[in-house]
Amino acid sequence: MTSDTAAREFDLVVFGATGFTGGFIARYLADHAPAQVSIALAGRDLIKLAKVRDALPPRASRWTLVQADVESPASLDAMAARTRVVVTSVGPWLRYGENLVAAAVNAGCHYLDLTAEPPFVRWSIDKFHDQAVANGCRIVHSAGFDSIPSDLPVYLLHRTVAAAGEGTLTDTTMVVRKFVMWASGGSVDTGRVLAEHAFRKGVLRLLLDRDSLTANPGETPPSTAQPSDLRIVRAATVDPALRGTLVPFAAAFYNTRVVRRSNALLGDAYGPGFRYSETLGVTQLPIISTVAAGAVLAGYAVAATALVVPPIRRILDRLLPTAGHGPSETIRDKGVLDIETYTRTTTGARYVAHYHADGDPGYEVSALMIGQAALALVQDGDRLPEISGVLTTAAAFGDVLIDRLRAAGLTLDCRRLA
Repeated sequence: MTSDTAAREFDLVVFGATGFTGGFIARYLADHAPAQVSIALAGRDLIKLAKVRDALPPRASRWTLVQADVESPASLDAMAARTRVVVTSVGPWLRYGENLVAAAVNAGCHYLDLTAEPPFVRWSIDKFHDQAVANGCRIVHSAGFDSIPSDLPVYLLHRTVAAAGEGTLTDTTMVVRKFVMWASGGSVDTGRVLAEHAFRKGVLRLLLDRDSLTANPGETPPSTAQPSDLRIVRAATVDPALRGTLVPFAAAFYNTRVVRRSNALLGDAYGPGFRYSETLGVTQLPIISTVAAGAVLAGYAVAATALVVPPIRRILDRLLPTAGHGPSETIRDKGVLDIETYTRTTTGARYVAHYHADGDPGYEVSALMIGQAALALVQDGDRLPEISGVLTTAAAFGDVLIDRLRAAGLTLDCRRLA
């Protein structure tokens, strides 16, 4: 952080605080940010922002309100120039995100978001990675449910294996053991936008490219063949103790790309034979799990088709939640995310990393994760890796964010199996 940014008016701005997810981020920071961290809430409607602030704990009454609009680049430039860090929950990012990334890079302030849109992140890398490096700022996409539970466990496996002298990682597979969450209108809107863009020139190829986010501008993508995002896996091939059949995890088409980018940003530290995939466990009963896995995969195909076929999509638009709305507190309280990530090393050792969070992964838990990432940028600059550009959470934060998430109540640990 330069002396110019260190002296700015705010440590942190939450942009989109009047939205469903933005409100959770604001509340998390109101409950957990140290008193000395100066925070502002930003959005296009000051009256709505004031209502959000009034509903927060009393300490937030001192927070400044900043008027800024995604359709007004000048307002975003002014906002970014006032803060060290900007956190945004305003998506879909393909529709609303470009001007804010530009503002952050031009102002030299750090940036965090919750996107899961490969075309947006690829655009960000191509357009702004080199400038962000030159300006010394960290542009960190996907600092929530997408993709911290994928990214940091693999990083932790790498660190643990390296410290034990067990070589490097080879086949590495995330297995979602328990997953309960509900979509908000914003999440549904992201699906709509991705469907709209899928058949534009080059986008479908990018979505299918397993290394679409790996390389920086001017670099050649790696040659290591990565697993298909659509393969059904016999669980015992992941680890001998597992039973049944594993189905591809719905978010694998994005999260796997993020993990591979982390490896590239870290200088291919995970190893030349690193291969990564994501799966979902449906049941451990062999025959039933195989049938269930096929049904889940068919369900993915039906859902994707429904989003791109206009008559069906018009029906869904009337049934699904709209932007700004999401699940009730009663429903969110049932949320949970439990993940195990298995790896084999070049010495033949087997390890597993465990990630667990109670609460709705997309809202309360995402707010915790991006909130702690933001506070790391504000408070832990001297401990963070010396890296800038368009980054992943593993590359930008490393052990610092793992320590913060553990202290905040999440489970993130690693052990040797054999």
